[in-house]
Amino acid sequence: MDQTQQKALNALESYVLLSKSATSPRAAADLVTQATSAPNTYVFAELLQTPKIQSLRTASAEYAPYLTLLEIFSWGTWSDYTSTPNLPQLSAIQATKLRQLSLLTLSASHDTLTYTHLLSALALPDIRTLEDLVISSIYAGLLTAKLDTLSKRVDVSSVSPLRDLKPNSVPRMIAVLDDWNGRCVSVLTEIEGQVRDVRSNAMERRRREQEHEKLLERAQGEDASKEKGRLAGKRGAGDAENGGGYDAEGGDAMDVDESFGRGAGRNAKRGGGRFGFGKKFIG
Repeated sequence: MDQTQQKALNALESYVLLSKSATSPRAAADLVTQATSAPNTYVFAELLQTPKIQSLRTASAEYAPYLTLLEIFSWGTWSDYTSTPNLPQLSAIQATKLRQLSLLTLSASHDTLTYTHLLSALALPDIRTLEDLVISSIYAGLLTAKLDTLSKRVDVSSVSPLRDLKPNSVPRMIAVLDDWNGRCVSVLTEIEGQVRDVRSNAMERRRREQEHEKLLERAQGEDASKEKGRLAGKRGAGDAENGGGYDAEGGDAMDVDESFGRGAGRNAKRGGGRFGFGKKFIG
């Protein structure tokens, strides 16, 4: 619960207890005046629902308007007060509080409030009075806002939940919430559909990438096999050529060696014979 709201409920509690002893319309009317004039009392629904205060509805014309006044303090605005005849005259404190509560209602439906609009809605005489009212509301914790004196507007950031619900407003609130819920469901359904599309596209892209990788690996394997076969063929042809030349060469070499050996032997014999049968030397 908001701290300002809790403070307001605590401030109202004593008046709720006093309502039990308000045995006459005059006492009930006086209690309304006291509650709406007291500091920190900004919610009034609990007091409004008490039997003694509700009895003012059937009271005389002198006191019955006090019930209407309390209802305006609960959920109405300054324009409701000025447009309703025969209401009790407000004190300065009551007038300031009702204008503050009206400012809450206006801020709840507008993030930005112009000075011109507020001066008219709150029936204030000048800008200085308006700025003082806004500043007092901020210090009281009723709202969070900034005064833009250059643009002459009030920028509201947040509002305390201090206004009571008007009778028969719950069905309208439920309708608004149902509409909001329907739009949220529609947005979530659309987001889920987009997520499914993204996942599906990602899976399809991954599948194509895997197929491309497989085709690339297969093509690289086929190229490697072809290159290996081509190199093997070249080595086979080269070995065949080199092998034939070597055998012929070897054979020629052996023939030469053998011929040389036989010739050397014969020459050796001939030479020896010639030396033996040569001229004699006389010693």
